Amino acid sequence: MTEISKSAATAEQLKDPNYCPPMKEAIPLGIQHVLAMFAGNVTVPIIIAGVAGLSGGDKVFLIQTAMFVAGIATLLQTIGIGPVGARLPIVQGTSFAFIPIMIPIVKTAGMGALFASAAIGGVFHFILGTFIGRLRGILPPLVTGIVVLSIGLALIPVGIQYAAGGAGKVEDFGALHHISLAILVMVVTLAVKFLTKGFLSASAILIGLIVGYLVAIPMGLVDFGRVGSASWFALPSLFSYGFEINTAAVIGMLLMSVVSAIETVGDISGITTGGAGREATDREIAGGTMADGLGTALGALFGAMPNTSYSQNVGLVALTGVMSRHVVTCGAVFLIIAGLFPKLGAVISVMPNAVLGGAAIIMFGMIAGAGMKLLAMTKLSRRDLVIIAVSLGIGLGLKSVPEAVATLPETAKILMTSGLAPSAFLAILLNLILPKEADL
Repeated sequence: MTEISKSAATAEQLKDPNYCPPMKEAIPLGIQHVLAMFAGNVTVPIIIAGVAGLSGGDKVFLIQTAMFVAGIATLLQTIGIGPVGARLPIVQGTSFAFIPIMIPIVKTAGMGALFASAAIGGVFHFILGTFIGRLRGILPPLVTGIVVLSIGLALIPVGIQYAAGGAGKVEDFGALHHISLAILVMVVTLAVKFLTKGFLSASAILIGLIVGYLVAIPMGLVDFGRVGSASWFALPSLFSYGFEINTAAVIGMLLMSVVSAIETVGDISGITTGGAGREATDREIAGGTMADGLGTALGALFGAMPNTSYSQNVGLVALTGVMSRHVVTCGAVFLIIAGLFPKLGAVISVMPNAVLGGAAIIMFGMIAGAGMKLLAMTKLSRRDLVIIAVSLGIGLGLKSVPEAVATLPETAKILMTSGLAPSAFLAILLNLILPKEADL
């Protein structure tokens, strides 16, 4: 794990977000942050491109914009503009949490509706930053735990689909070579995670993907044709997929914006606690949440999926003990540069679905595990168990059997079968109306 020399900085300097270490130390520390989030950042656009049935060129474009926008959004956090930005070492990246909402939007309304709703959701997220503290009372660990758990459980089938060959129509879906590649990625990832320490352990997912990718090449599963045709340099373009207002898509994004805002508050608190041993200030929480929303809104204009703060980088700050926001600024610049070279995006885009699926199963399972951890923070009463049962039962049940609401209007069908919106709504509602002293 890359660290700042203890002789180069005092303990107080390491806890100071404004401390600027020498560039020879800041740059590798910044790249380390990029490596920790890189796999997650490009996984979401690859999955959504597959669901939308987009061609190789479109997939390259979405990967390119994901890297470029993640860098811009991270700069909003580390450098800030006026009241926007936490001025902390927060890394922004494409959010997994939005996938259960994005998949039905793309399938039923298209990419234009996805990016229009993401832009509107980002503006709403920005506004939430001005009063985010008031929402904490209605979102205790019981509610947030149900929401996060439902996200993970709704995503796991997507990971399985990719591990078997892809989420679309694949002739050899479920073939042994697909399953074997996915298992290899999982085995390598787990081995690196638990048999190494520091930097290598933090990069376990990335290493697993690289090994799976390299093994897939001699198997004839990687087509480098698209890499050769990709340009060396290109600027991301605006409104590439158009903008189309879809009511169901907008409502879904607004609901997810609340979830994402709460996640950001948790990450900001985690950074200040783990890196500086203090609580986050109101200004840091407000500024960080506004930057989260602004990054999503601006990113949608370029064709990037919704952004959020990355929790794995919160853990990296705690591991390195370096609170410098300038370190993460170096990482953001690296992301922006990477986003300007479509060749890099093309190399990533030809990664076999099975390789991605092996990593996705672990990442999505970790999201579910994080939800369980939140629920474990609550001494669950019978009342709480009823809330969990009803919220997850209806939310995930309707996602598994979408035909049950086939007669509803299209807007309602998208929301009801997302797996997330019903769970989140019921968890909040039941927690508010059921008497807390009830021991059912």
